Amino acid sequence: MSKTEPLLIEIGVEELPAIPLIKILNQIEKSWQDILKEYRLESNFNFYYTPRRLVLEHNSIPLKQPNNIVEFFGPPLEIAVKNGKATKAGEGFARKCGVEFDKIETTKRGNREILYYKKEEIGKDTKKLLQEMILEWVESMNFGKSMRWGSYSFEFIRPIRWLQVRLDRDIVDVELFGVKSSNKTYVHRMVTFDSVEVGDIKEFEDILQNGKVTLSQAKREQIVLDDLEKIEDENGVEIERDKALLREVIAITENPKALLGRFDREFLELPKEVIIASMKEHQRYFPVFKDGELDSSFVFVSNGVTSDYSKIIKGNERVLKPRLSDALFFYHNDLKRGLVTDGLENITFIDGLGSLIDKIEREKYIAKELATLYMEKLKDETKREESELLELIEEAITLAKADLTTEMVYEFTELQGLMGYYYAKALGKDELVCSAIKEQYYPVGENSPLPSSLFSAIVAMSIKLDTLIGLFSIGKIPTGSKDPFALRRAVNGIIRMVEEFDLEFNINDILDRTSKLYKEYNKKQLEEFILERLKKALRVNPSIITAVLSSGERDINRIIKKTKALDKTLTKEQFSIFKRVANISKDVDLEKELIVDTSLFEKDIEGELYSKYLEIVSKDYSTYQDRLKALFGLGSILDRYFDEVLVHSEDKRLRENRQNTIALIYKSLLEIADIKYISI
Repeated sequence: MSKTEPLLIEIGVEELPAIPLIKILNQIEKSWQDILKEYRLESNFNFYYTPRRLVLEHNSIPLKQPNNIVEFFGPPLEIAVKNGKATKAGEGFARKCGVEFDKIETTKRGNREILYYKKEEIGKDTKKLLQEMILEWVESMNFGKSMRWGSYSFEFIRPIRWLQVRLDRDIVDVELFGVKSSNKTYVHRMVTFDSVEVGDIKEFEDILQNGKVTLSQAKREQIVLDDLEKIEDENGVEIERDKALLREVIAITENPKALLGRFDREFLELPKEVIIASMKEHQRYFPVFKDGELDSSFVFVSNGVTSDYSKIIKGNERVLKPRLSDALFFYHNDLKRGLVTDGLENITFIDGLGSLIDKIEREKYIAKELATLYMEKLKDETKREESELLELIEEAITLAKADLTTEMVYEFTELQGLMGYYYAKALGKDELVCSAIKEQYYPVGENSPLPSSLFSAIVAMSIKLDTLIGLFSIGKIPTGSKDPFALRRAVNGIIRMVEEFDLEFNINDILDRTSKLYKEYNKKQLEEFILERLKKALRVNPSIITAVLSSGERDINRIIKKTKALDKTLTKEQFSIFKRVANISKDVDLEKELIVDTSLFEKDIEGELYSKYLEIVSKDYSTYQDRLKALFGLGSILDRYFDEVLVHSEDKRLRENRQNTIALIYKSLLEIADIKYISI
């Protein structure tokens, strides 16, 4: 068993940018794990980071690699040796093994005798390996962007300024990008700019803590969370715990302290999302709420070292004020201008699909088609007349992108749609129109909210459909993992809305209704693209979806319902019986009328099966699942039928009559799915 010692690796850098660091944290840790495995030095470690350092701590790491047995397998003996002498293939294998050919042995692999060599590699000292291990680790960190500094040619996310590589008290001779390992570290700049000596690595964390650096990111996070809770208790407020923002402030602080600041109440005139965006995006502030409403205060996390934080609080309040003043100025200007589409004709949507005004015109046509298709549902939901609804949908589509030319959205692009909602409300627009503008991009992700009404869903679907069909019509089709226009997400959104609002949505019908708006394109290709997304969304046995699609069904809503019904209803026992039904029916022409002559029945079970079948198909069922349960209920009768009746009788009349009986059952199932495609 190799001896072990504690290991400390500290790479000191200029301030790391938070977002690139956060994105690859898991990769950084896993990379070191992989390197330890590669070098046969696997051991437990902790990875820490602050804005100015990346740290690995091992309580114990082997001081030497274990010896390793390496096996080499070579070419077949008849190829490696000719006339008692090594061929070039044999000599090459010996060179690879680093020995003379006479040291090579043979072994059996399968039925062939092949060249074989085994040797023991003596483990190397850990000290001698750390240089290449650390360099490999650093070079594995892909931050996206790197920089050079000084006269050096190497690159890293930020310049490296100091380096500690320590095995217990010893300084390991390692050099990284021109910086040599030492026993020095740096604490918080507001404590001292000078380096601090680390005599024993067991004291490392205490030295940092005394220098106002909390090394553990988990401890820094807990400090912030405790501060937030204290502020809430003392002020009777609620602070939003934005996980992404919390991770970011943890990554940019070494001595975190959460503090409460305030802003003038006049700024609460702004939509709350504007204030929150201004605080989060630009300042990394946490919004504060009181009695469920946004409060005129905020929380920020200081990295300072002081006994009096009042100046730091005032400084942050001064920084936020002009940002909110600008936002209020933009807001008032936009309200004076109104929600207009002037200027959208000068903004290109995508080359080949015209301007945003052109897109709006296409969306209006699609929305009218969808509204007509779903009019009865719309009227039931809204209690409005058809003419009014069509006018309102056209208005919602017309104004949906009007906020793209506003000063507020120019400053805060992530608020597009939302600002249109607020401006529409301020202008007294119908609530249906306002909500549709707000929800036009819904859903934006797999688990994100759906539109709150069918009216809004029609607007959102029209926008997604135009983007989807339009891009296919100009050949901008996703390939592999590349989907720059988020067309897969658009289809996922349409599928979710169709299911949520229980809408008829025959893919071919919708594409036919809208085809005149676009250049001629491959509808079959788009249909397959939509169906592929549907298959991934359903998350059931893929063969069940194939069975439903093989029945000819192309209505998204019915495909979903049929697939889920079949998935819940079909058992393995039923499957084997009805697979036999499908196999017997393949010899029957299902297009012709299937006539069953009851006078040809020879067994009681024939009459029992046919009577039960007629009883089942004569009823109406509220769901596909109920219909399937009834049809699959024939399973026990069919089981007895196949035991007692020879379907493929030598008598042609009997054979055809029995095949027609079975084919009727199959044909009824075919209205839901073609079960011959199912595999369980």
